[in-house]
Amino acid sequence: MALWAGRFSKEIDAGVNAFNSSISFDARMYRNDIQGSVAHAMMLGECGIITKEDSETIVKGLCEILKDLDDGTLEFDPNAEDIHMFVEAELTKRYGDVGKRLHTSRSRNDQVALDLRLYLRDEIVEIQGLVKKLAVVLTELAEKHTETVMPGYTHLQRAQPVTFAHHLLAYVQMLLRDLGRLEDTAKRMNVCPLGSGALAGTTYPINREMTANFLEFDAPMANSLDGVSDRDYCIELANTISIIMMHLSRFSEEIILWCSWEFKFIELDDAFATGSSIMPQKKNPDITELIRGKTARVYGDLQTLLVMMKGTPLAYNKDMQEDKEAIFDAVDTVKLCLETFIPMIETMQVKKENMRAAAAKGFINATDCADYLVKKGMPFRDAYKISGTLVAKCINENLTLETLPLEAYQEMTPLFTEDVYEAISLETCVKGRISQGGPSPEAVAKQIALVKSQLEME
Repeated sequence: MALWAGRFSKEIDAGVNAFNSSISFDARMYRNDIQGSVAHAMMLGECGIITKEDSETIVKGLCEILKDLDDGTLEFDPNAEDIHMFVEAELTKRYGDVGKRLHTSRSRNDQVALDLRLYLRDEIVEIQGLVKKLAVVLTELAEKHTETVMPGYTHLQRAQPVTFAHHLLAYVQMLLRDLGRLEDTAKRMNVCPLGSGALAGTTYPINREMTANFLEFDAPMANSLDGVSDRDYCIELANTISIIMMHLSRFSEEIILWCSWEFKFIELDDAFATGSSIMPQKKNPDITELIRGKTARVYGDLQTLLVMMKGTPLAYNKDMQEDKEAIFDAVDTVKLCLETFIPMIETMQVKKENMRAAAAKGFINATDCADYLVKKGMPFRDAYKISGTLVAKCINENLTLETLPLEAYQEMTPLFTEDVYEAISLETCVKGRISQGGPSPEAVAKQIALVKSQLEME
């Protein structure tokens, strides 16, 4: 019989029970549920709401249940309504009336709110570790390629020369922001709902500061209605995870392009690619394609949470049971993607020569050709027009700016001299971009040093 069955004259319909049950997905929170119950039982004993002896017995029993669940001695009852009822029922089964005292001055509403915060607080730490590891891997890779020239793109058209290190460090900056968002989310969610009761607190002389301290929260939640009905932290975490997935998806898209024969900037290790069932020559970047697809899935989880909460009046409503599958899926998915993405990056082969060859095409030094004239006193817009005219001439004559004869340059303006070829060489173009945050080896070295110091603080 359900623990709440006193009001009812008959057993719940089996189909309704299955529909109502959440233990199939909230069982993963059993450690957090027991952690919260231990803190609650200790507080009850300290405040004299139950005897110290009963408090100690309950704590002992909860620790035994935790051990039995951890080692597999005790299995979850699939017929239980949820993990909270399962643990309490098991405690009562072992310790009778003493076990029944655990729920004094507590509701499932504040219990589940507590469990979910505890669970997600731990998960954020794991996600932070993976994001930081990816940032470290990318930074280490960048250190090896500070002079590896590649084309930078806008509109997926070759635009200006950069280095592979510079490109990688752009993603590191995204990951640093992700770490900041995770930290902010963890800080805002680190308040304790326990003691909010069903919605209106309790008449018992509980000590909410004590349970918050036991559980390493910064403070109790200030309003009991908010304590049981708030799911902002789930939405905020799902949003943060969605942004992480967006970053992984953007990077995945570039890796897919770079793996193609049209680019061939990198080659994935065989352990991180798949083949075709019919085309023996194929080597497919399936991991990155799956990450793109799973990004859409995580966006769906975020939408589920937003739409679930948009019409729920205060305080708790059963709709909110749907929060767990959505946020659990988002957490599981981002962890899985990061755990796979990191070793893929660590083992991929960078084809420097192909990057350099691609950078030599596409007239990505045209801006530098214009800047050459500006430095000799010509207004930029005039220099821009001359440079564009020279590019058109090169295209018509199947030449590049590097191979265009000096006479052709000087037909446009006598400001061009022999030193133009040095000025428009790709290496000069990259090394000359010394502005803060730019692609020159000097600027990139400063970026790497800054990134390392930021990662050490995380």
